[in-house]
Amino acid sequence: MTAPLEGLKVLDVSTLFAGPIAATFLGDFGADVIKVEHPTRPDAARGHGPSKDGVNLWWKTLGRNKRTVTIDLSAAEGADLLLRLAADADVLIENFRPGTLERWNLGPDALHRANPELVIARVTAFGQTGPYSARPGFGSLAEAMSGFAALTGQPDGPPTLPPFGLADGIAALAAAYAVLVALRGVDRDGSGQVIDLAIIEPILMLLGGQITAYDQLGILQPRSGNRSVNNAPRNVYRTGDGDWVAVSTSSQSIAERVVRLVGRADLVDEPWFASGHTRAEHAGELDAAVSAWIAARPTAEVIAAFEAAQAAIAPVYDVRGVLADPQYQARGTVLTVDDEELGPVKMQNVLFRLSETPGAIRWPGRRHGQDTDAVLAEAGVTREQLELLREKGIV
Repeated sequence: MTAPLEGLKVLDVSTLFAGPIAATFLGDFGADVIKVEHPTRPDAARGHGPSKDGVNLWWKTLGRNKRTVTIDLSAAEGADLLLRLAADADVLIENFRPGTLERWNLGPDALHRANPELVIARVTAFGQTGPYSARPGFGSLAEAMSGFAALTGQPDGPPTLPPFGLADGIAALAAAYAVLVALRGVDRDGSGQVIDLAIIEPILMLLGGQITAYDQLGILQPRSGNRSVNNAPRNVYRTGDGDWVAVSTSSQSIAERVVRLVGRADLVDEPWFASGHTRAEHAGELDAAVSAWIAARPTAEVIAAFEAAQAAIAPVYDVRGVLADPQYQARGTVLTVDDEELGPVKMQNVLFRLSETPGAIRWPGRRHGQDTDAVLAEAGVTREQLELLREKGIV
């Protein structure tokens, strides 16, 4: 069965993390992703997180479904190699600071001379324009600048950053989507274009209607811990076993089922119970009722009772719970993939299921430069030329 993006060639010359993740998403559905790294300075992601026997573990997921090539793009001969690869590519993803590719004679003008249909995705912290465009930056700065950190944490605590690359992941999804939109334009108009994606921007869209609420009403949403300003009860609660469960009542009917389940059906008749916003104003009373009921019962009984009442609940997992959960197991959310360095390796499956042309993990992340010879040979580089380039440190 043909993968939906089979035949699509993607050059991934980005690092840390939004650009590479976007390329991974494309590779998961069949694109031929060629990961280009410096010969002596690999993608720094290879050094993040734990390693086993000197093999980085996160790279196995981040680098999956990619062929790995080493080229020094700052050297004239290296730039020429990239242009040769770009000549029959469909997409190039980069995240150098604005002006870097231009300095190496690899800017959009040069790339489009080599291939007018090329889609060039430029993923940077602050974008290609504006007073901050030349600044270095990472997803943590986007989480801070977007307002996410200001909303996250307990009301009496400091703003809180997530313990993983949230803004990078959101930007990666946006970048993969932007690439597919631009490719649709190529199909229609026959010409490529440049995608200017600033990591500080996509996360803003997921923060809801705060900008409009401030613009129209001057409202600033406060930190509220695990509570919500839009509905209640909504929190994490400790069971009699000492486990934590999360309860959400985003719909009115679910809220009514929860309070009836915990023995407080009288609250349904309160005038303030009629909307999520006014329920949130009484979160303390609602939390007290739900918390006391849950704390008096073991975890299995709590979850079974909520399910019987058709009320929304979920256990708070660490990775052990994820691996053991029957819903994840039934959907194949975590797969075991054979790796030439580590043997069987577990990792997340592709993002979504397609009924006719599903994605797949064809191989985990490969060694630095493992496919250099094969990929450059496809671009017409002879073995003699390759050896000379290697002697010069170009590849």
